[in-house]
Amino acid sequence: MAAMRNLLPEPPPTLLPADDAAAAALAEAEAGGDLAAVAARFPAYSGVWAALAMRALRAGDVIAGYAYARTGYHRGLDQLRRHGWKGHGPVPWSHQPNQGFLRSLHALSQAAVAIGEADEAARCAQFLRDCDPMAADALAGS
Repeated sequence: MAAMRNLLPEPPPTLLPADDAAAAALAEAEAGGDLAAVAARFPAYSGVWAALAMRALRAGDVIAGYAYARTGYHRGLDQLRRHGWKGHGPVPWSHQPNQGFLRSLHALSQAAVAIGEADEAARCAQFLRDCDPMAADALAGS
């Protein structure tokens, strides 16, 4: 039997706009600054929430990591929707402004594993792969 083929065109990739001020503040904070201060200054910036989530998860603070990751994930969904994303379609890892959302989604999957939410972890991991398999591959070692 032949494989089913989707006859509908794939939606165009969603490319979030750059936020140079937030990205610069995050880079500075990751080099030893205060990530929480960056989150307070740029609360819509998923990249800082992803960084906070990964820092908390590495420190063993799973609940904080989960909360930070979920915040970054929802902030990213809000931005994606504002920029034309309809709930499916590519969110390219190669476009740097998309990486905060994708990192938050990855961190949410890891935190879900840590708290025993296997179904949520699997959904998040699949969602990440559906957004861009390159993101899943790039983040697999983190």
